[in-house]
Amino acid sequence: MTNKILCVDDEPKILEAFERQLRKHFEVYTAPGPEKGLEAIAESGPFAVVVSDLRMPGMNGIEFLSRVRQTSPDTVRIMLTGDADLGAAMTAVNEGKIFQFLTKPCPGDMLSRALEAALEQHRLITAERELLERTLQSSIGTLIEILSLVNPTAFSRTHRIRRYVRHMAGQMKLADLWQYELAATLSQIGCVVVPPDVMEKFHLRKALSPDEQKVVLSHAEVGHKLLAKIPRLEKVAQMVALQRSVWNGKDTADPVMIGAHLLRVALDFDEQMQQGKLLGEAMVYLRGRGEYSPKFIDALRQLQVEDARSQIRLVRLAELKPRMIMEADLFSKTGVLLMSKGQEVTESAIARLNSFESLFGIAEPISVIVPGSPQGASGLRDFANTFSEVTSHLGLPVRPA
Repeated sequence: MTNKILCVDDEPKILEAFERQLRKHFEVYTAPGPEKGLEAIAESGPFAVVVSDLRMPGMNGIEFLSRVRQTSPDTVRIMLTGDADLGAAMTAVNEGKIFQFLTKPCPGDMLSRALEAALEQHRLITAERELLERTLQSSIGTLIEILSLVNPTAFSRTHRIRRYVRHMAGQMKLADLWQYELAATLSQIGCVVVPPDVMEKFHLRKALSPDEQKVVLSHAEVGHKLLAKIPRLEKVAQMVALQRSVWNGKDTADPVMIGAHLLRVALDFDEQMQQGKLLGEAMVYLRGRGEYSPKFIDALRQLQVEDARSQIRLVRLAELKPRMIMEADLFSKTGVLLMSKGQEVTESAIARLNSFESLFGIAEPISVIVPGSPQGASGLRDFANTFSEVTSHLGLPVRPA
């Protein structure tokens, strides 16, 4: 956590005065004007506090601090000016989200108290953001990891659904793509309550008993209940709850309904692909049902079902590495499904397989896909790579490296 303070003014003598007054108690940097101030933030930031004069040539203090807020949201901003102008003060507070507005000449003790308060405010902002970030990341990561262990079939489907949704949203140039991808990542989380053998029967389109069908259909609502408890994921939770919704024939700007329909198209498309249908055959099937928006189906046209740069290999358990993708279902020698086709290998999955190997044995060799590029990987690593974007859109700025 930084305690650095940046003072910006177009008068060199005032900057020299700042350094004399504050350097004994604060880590002070100075910049002669707003342009140099932005350069200092880019090169020496982040700063906990930025103090700026109001009247400066080229770019006034209000514009400057507004730019600071965009590039460094955690930085606490103070306006210092010789003009006791109420209108300017109100504009500064409204547009630049100014923490305090001080007038020149400002006594040294008053400025010191303002800076102490600003540093404390920065500590509070940073602590809250870090707490929310860690809570959100660990909560989602734990849920996904549990799903990968408890229900491998559902977890492997998550990888495919996310890829389909990401592709459709990108083709349609939807704003806030992160929330649709996150909804896809978490769409099957409610399957933790579905027994793996029942999930396997469902995906193979085998007949389900009424009770089994009820359990399978309940997973979306279970997922909603789990996610609704996580702060700032309310819309994502609603998308998960409505993932089986039928398109009503009307275009909508509601992100929840867009996300829900993306999931519905991706889920039904995945069912067709898992039955061995070709891409064109699957799309003809979806069009024929009349339950989906044509725009969403059209967005699937350029989908590449497999990464051509990936390689299929047969490996022993000792050779299994994270990021590999299961090319076929993996069973124990007693017939227990351990990992499903399409599931990414993780450290925890390898640990689980080693346990099964020591107790019951595992059918080897194992057929896996070795991704030819970082884009070929998925699962928990994919979530980690996109988490900075998610936290940024949720109002949780990512700490600079």
